[in-house]
Amino acid sequence: MAIDSPITPLPSSEFRLFVERRSGQHILRCYQCGKCTAGCPAAYTMDIGPRRIMRAIQLGMKDEVLESSTIWLCLFCQTCYARCPREIDIPRVMESLRLLAATSGKRAAEKDIRLFHRIFLSLVQRWGRVHELTLGALYNLLSGHPLANATLLPRMLTRGKLSLLPPRVKWASEVKKVFDKVKAVEERAPL
Repeated sequence: MAIDSPITPLPSSEFRLFVERRSGQHILRCYQCGKCTAGCPAAYTMDIGPRRIMRAIQLGMKDEVLESSTIWLCLFCQTCYARCPREIDIPRVMESLRLLAATSGKRAAEKDIRLFHRIFLSLVQRWGRVHELTLGALYNLLSGHPLANATLLPRMLTRGKLSLLPPRVKWASEVKKVFDKVKAVEERAPL
């Protein structure tokens, strides 16, 4: 019986080097403890958990990573970063992976996820935070599923889980300024 040789990181992986440069994180510092995946509130929805994404980057598995749903489902909640004993900012890594997937022409693994992100950010830009009812309504309409989850609406409203009116946020104008600055930077140096 042959003994499988261990898989080792590729020290010269162009993929890993791009992610490190873009995210500012040292991917090889990850020693696979699994605390990121154990604490991730969205891990149950992901095809490859954060720990496995980090290992795949170490191994130079670009296609597997960029075709994963994980990079699109990350909530950027920072739980993984807070728990990481090596202080790796995995949300920044995920952001770099999304950028690379988008600029490489890779199709998002999750149907309509780009639409969801676009609607989400437009609402944050408009009101300073997201209004869940508007987010759900716009997403359902624009994705072609106008009645998706409609049966949940009355119960969520009566339990106070959704507000009928958009939020009033005193710092909304400051949030809009951030979006304006990003737009100005993008216009000067498009990807």
